[in-house]
Amino acid sequence: MPDFLDLLAQDAKTTMEEGYYDTSAKFHASNNSMHNALSKSQNMPIIAEIKGMSPSRGIISKSYIPENVAIAMANGGAAGISVLTEPKHFGGSLSNLARARQAVNLPILMKDVILSPLQLDVALQLGSNAVLLIQAVFDRGYGELDLTEMIDEAHSRSLEVLLESHDENEFERSLKSNADLLGINNRNLGSLTVDLNVTKRILENVNAKGKIVVSESGIKNADDIKFLRKSGATAFLIGSAIMSADDVESKMNEFAQIEKLER
Repeated sequence: MPDFLDLLAQDAKTTMEEGYYDTSAKFHASNNSMHNALSKSQNMPIIAEIKGMSPSRGIISKSYIPENVAIAMANGGAAGISVLTEPKHFGGSLSNLARARQAVNLPILMKDVILSPLQLDVALQLGSNAVLLIQAVFDRGYGELDLTEMIDEAHSRSLEVLLESHDENEFERSLKSNADLLGINNRNLGSLTVDLNVTKRILENVNAKGKIVVSESGIKNADDIKFLRKSGATAFLIGSAIMSADDVESKMNEFAQIEKLER
């Protein structure tokens, strides 16, 4: 029976067919590697995410200026920035990515439901350094290429890959890929429920072999970060908790300084 992940993938295909990714805009990416930024961060290694809504929470931030948010995140100590470009369910836009790219020199992740090399071309055009690929999307046959080929296509464009898993089987297979970063999404994209124990369970059962593991979704406060670090996550993607804050820079700084405060 189709679930929300199927809906996301089917809508992504429709979005492509509607011409959403036809853009003439072109910006140069910074030379910053997301992998290096996370591994060498002097702060808590956090990818801060620009998004206006989520399927589970609805509207997160009604009106925001992407370049101002990107600058606030950078000033607050983010190692990198993720920009949602999926328009139907996450309120993302390609314009937000372009505007963030112009505003900051941090590595930027294009976060979307990527099925086609066309989307990789757009990520490159708009100045991204990395893209999200979802293991389950390719397992279900929605990709125009298989996952290995799509990772190779990304690398041929000098784009790093954050490969997202949702369970032990997916994570174990992601370890065998050439992905640069391994993501664990605490949100079940079938039911939309969030449970930080997903990261804990997966890393208890599967050795990450020294890879950078980015825990995604559901991170609200310092205790969540500490729990996920103890569970074995090495980096964190945080969106709603930062975007919904009255002061984005201060909220970002709270997360970024956690490790220093513990010393």
